[in-house]
Amino acid sequence: MTLTQRCERWPSMTVRVSFVIALLCVSSTVSAQSVCLPAPRLLTTMPMGGQVGTELEVVITGEYIEDVEQLLFSNAAITAKPKLGEDGKPVSNRFVVSIASDCPLGIHEARVMSRLGISSSRVFSVGMLPEVTQEKVSTTVADAMPLAVNSICNATLPVRAANHYSVEAKKGQRLLVDCAAKGIDSKMNPVLIVADAEGRDLVVERRGGALDFTVPDDGTYVIKVHELTFNGGATHFYRLAVQEVAADASVTRLPSTRSVSSFSWPPANFAQQEASPESEPNNKHAQAQKVSLPCDISGSFYPAADVDTFEFTAKKGDVWWVEVASERLGRPTDASIIVQRVTGEGADEQLTDVIELSDIASPVKRSSNGYAYDGPPYNAGSSDILGKVDIKEDGLYRLQLSDLFGGTRNDPRNEYRLIIRKAAPDFALVAWALHMELRNGDRNALSKPIALRGGATMAFEVIVVRRDGFDAEIELSMEGLPGGVTSAGLKIPAGKTRGIMLLSARQDAPRGMQIAKFVGRGVIEGKEVVRPCQMASMAWPVANAWSEIPAPRLLVDVPVSVGGSEFAPISIAATESKVWEAAVGATLKIPLTHIRREEFSGPTMGLKTFGTGFEGAAKFDVSLKTDQSEAILDLAAMKTPPGDYLIAFYGSAVAKYRYNPEAVTAAEFAHTRAQQEVAAVAKEAERLAQEAKAASGEAKSAAEATAPTIAEKKKVADAALAAAAKRVQDAKKQSQPKDIVDIIVSEPIAIRIKPAETK
Repeated sequence: MTLTQRCERWPSMTVRVSFVIALLCVSSTVSAQSVCLPAPRLLTTMPMGGQVGTELEVVITGEYIEDVEQLLFSNAAITAKPKLGEDGKPVSNRFVVSIASDCPLGIHEARVMSRLGISSSRVFSVGMLPEVTQEKVSTTVADAMPLAVNSICNATLPVRAANHYSVEAKKGQRLLVDCAAKGIDSKMNPVLIVADAEGRDLVVERRGGALDFTVPDDGTYVIKVHELTFNGGATHFYRLAVQEVAADASVTRLPSTRSVSSFSWPPANFAQQEASPESEPNNKHAQAQKVSLPCDISGSFYPAADVDTFEFTAKKGDVWWVEVASERLGRPTDASIIVQRVTGEGADEQLTDVIELSDIASPVKRSSNGYAYDGPPYNAGSSDILGKVDIKEDGLYRLQLSDLFGGTRNDPRNEYRLIIRKAAPDFALVAWALHMELRNGDRNALSKPIALRGGATMAFEVIVVRRDGFDAEIELSMEGLPGGVTSAGLKIPAGKTRGIMLLSARQDAPRGMQIAKFVGRGVIEGKEVVRPCQMASMAWPVANAWSEIPAPRLLVDVPVSVGGSEFAPISIAATESKVWEAAVGATLKIPLTHIRREEFSGPTMGLKTFGTGFEGAAKFDVSLKTDQSEAILDLAAMKTPPGDYLIAFYGSAVAKYRYNPEAVTAAEFAHTRAQQEVAAVAKEAERLAQEAKAASGEAKSAAEATAPTIAEKKKVADAALAAAAKRVQDAKKQSQPKDIVDIIVSEPIAIRIKPAETK
């Protein structure tokens, strides 16, 4: 993509200002309504990881995670059990985590199983270095926290301040100071500084990189860590590593999560391949590196403004596919290629442009971050390259590879992989929970764990990047689901880029959780191939993408759960579980049943249609006040050909939702018990007072000696009663009916379109 094209993506300042004014004008009309039913979300763990083969205490926070039963990890080598207090009872939101000696190093997912089901995840890192957790802030050189070389510190940032660490180092030591933040789900943009013992800055890194520091003299050095804009708080957590590395060793950063765009890399069966290194210098035309096709080359966009040039011969009619991976390797790069035909030599050399290759476009339109929702808040595209070169004439060809904005970057770690190959058709899949415009002005980008309510159907958008001309349909399936949960894949049609996966929980589905297997199947050169579908999620629940930039990433697994404590506000399904049949060009009527469990604002709900061959179905209204409706599908208008289809209807409705009303009952019961305890203590105190009044001598002294104990007991009982009363008040307030708009999806419906009868 050219610089001009990129600039054209940005709205003018006038448009932005106009939007802000419009937003302020309408905010009062929409602020009373919430978006999406509550979902359990794990927000922080402290610490965010640990050393392999150790045991540590982890403290968690989250939202909608009451009644947490388990802290679970994506790898079975990490286990957790509740921390017990002195009374032998579990301490709320504290766990003792054990990391087995054979646990794989790197990134894992931590989640909790709560009342509503499995939560969204938070990164948990496992490494080889000893780890500590910072207990208090260290905002000055004087109170700098001592930190050993070859260790990791888990910490959070204070607001408008920097944490300080003191490190003892020897002259000539090469220290790598690294800070994991964005790559472990933190909202922090880290700034690292190495200073002398008095706090005078020596070297600074403001771009999220690591500091590679060679110690000039024996002594104490101070490491300062702060956020680029000096934000802080619980969401600004980090892992600071200080390591000694060999003078000639390459820099290895702390492990990081993968961006959504990286789902399309590498190609299947690629990991075993080895690449040939680029040969510098190869910037100038006369220095072009000679290669034979096919080829697989590894290189880097270094130094700044580096242009790597390669030459190859090709024959008329050849078709070569070119792929570059760099941004998908986690680098901040934007690859660009120009291929030219070379004729003549020396002063007579002439170059004829053949093709320019740039971004891998997102397979579906993504959100423009505008006023209303116009696409998912995920980008399945990449600034890497995947395209083809058609050879029209025999001859010599020159390929120039550069980083589009490489003049502003000077980092040898900005590596790339360049592959030129004959067509190897294939595909890669990614999915995320459906987002859609729920009311005018909503632009949420929420993390949506697969925590199903009884009677709910949850929809997932499934997106494909097609490689090297693969154009066939893709069947979607999910296996290994909890009891009472079924899946239905609405396939990705031939030539299309989007499908839908539906997960439905029976109303009586039992509480449970399983790690599911999510795959797509396609036929390539007559053989079925199966490819995994990776899941993506928001790292944080962003209620309004205008005020906070969403941060999506890939997950390492696909956990599916049923909470077992709540039901969907409404379930919609065909009245009969059968294949509904109609002839080509006919009108198909499908009676629908509504199971309503909440009251709704508004009398009707508009429904659209998911499913190949039915995307053009007209939107229709169903009643939110009755238990039945009818879907009428005009097959003639849609021109749906004969075949078997799977569809579902979807829309949105505003439910009068009550959060955890059972908590009110439990809190009232606890309050009654507390009242009884207060009454019992008061009665005991009154009895002892009467006995002391009537007693004499040693008996009177003994009764009076008991009085302080009873007074303390009464104080504890009164405090417990006040706390119980507060819990009742909070539970009642939380369970008050609240207007919440959410996505409603019907159960899947099977349809068979038969050929028209001939006369």
